[in-house]
Amino acid sequence: MSTAANLLRADLREFAGYKSARSDRITGDVWLNANESAWANDGDAAGACRRYPEPQPQLLCQRLVELYGVAADRLMVGRGSDEAIDVLVRAFCAPGQGAIVTAPPVFGMYAVCARLHGVRVVEVPLVDTAAGLVTDIDAMADTAVAQAASLVFVCSPGNPSGESVDAATIVRLLQRLQGRAIVVVDEAYVEYASQPSLVPLIDEYDNLVVLRTLSKAHALASARIGVAIAQPELIAMIRRCQAPYPLPGPAVVQALQALEPAALAATAAHVEEAKVERARVQAALEATPGVRRVYPSAGNFLLVRFDDAEGAYRALLSSGVVVRDMRAMPQLDDALRITIGRPEDNQRMLAALRPAKDLAA
Repeated sequence: MSTAANLLRADLREFAGYKSARSDRITGDVWLNANESAWANDGDAAGACRRYPEPQPQLLCQRLVELYGVAADRLMVGRGSDEAIDVLVRAFCAPGQGAIVTAPPVFGMYAVCARLHGVRVVEVPLVDTAAGLVTDIDAMADTAVAQAASLVFVCSPGNPSGESVDAATIVRLLQRLQGRAIVVVDEAYVEYASQPSLVPLIDEYDNLVVLRTLSKAHALASARIGVAIAQPELIAMIRRCQAPYPLPGPAVVQALQALEPAALAATAAHVEEAKVERARVQAALEATPGVRRVYPSAGNFLLVRFDDAEGAYRALLSSGVVVRDMRAMPQLDDALRITIGRPEDNQRMLAALRPAKDLAA
């Protein structure tokens, strides 16, 4: 029995999910099966929104197959990575039961989805080392076994840590938890990292799920296009827990345009520019008075500790520069997270952090 089959909620094993009017691939030219309006809205000139969209848009899925190098039955598209996280928790944790393992400080939606479902969140904190904030993978494995957790979430590159967990370490976790727990590797920022995606490991490990998104490097945050990649059996299980029409038609159209060859080339160029700016901004911040530490990052952001984080935050806001205040997160009571912007944006940010006497020099 596969890991997913062993962990799927018992009450969902015969559950087929909702079958919508678009679930079957049928053809016709008079569509009277979905109770849609016979007339387009006057504000919808092309009439594109009158019909319900495909549950898993075929053309978009094909483009994602090409982008990620996987077969179509190994991916599920949804409303950002958030929906994938939610359906994974719902599929593999019975309401009010079970546990997930996370490594805070980390992306908050893992815990939010679990707690809304009544599932325990067991935390294995990141370890602050000379190399940066580091995931204790062996401790996560031990905790997952001891707590009978069904899901272990690893964010790599980490948000907000910037840490990139190497593939060999993830493989060790997968092997330790084979048959016991599903390892969910969130690769929202992997395009900015130097090491490759773990997607090629999917066929080898039935307890691996990789999350990808078009929100970050592909600059489609508002379109909300997320992808879960895993073996076909697991994908079929979580699709049964998904809403029937997860992606609005206009968002799909936008995504298709963003995945054309010319757009992909532009995206690759922007990613490379962001990497160059990341290195430049890190060096500049490290030379800025009042900056205590800048963590290395494999994402499009930097985690920065300040002697006076409140003063730095207010100085940035007064200059019209908005960054993420991380001080409410564990271990980060003196930290801000700064996204890498365009060179001119980064210059405004750096200038806002420099004392007036330095600017006059």
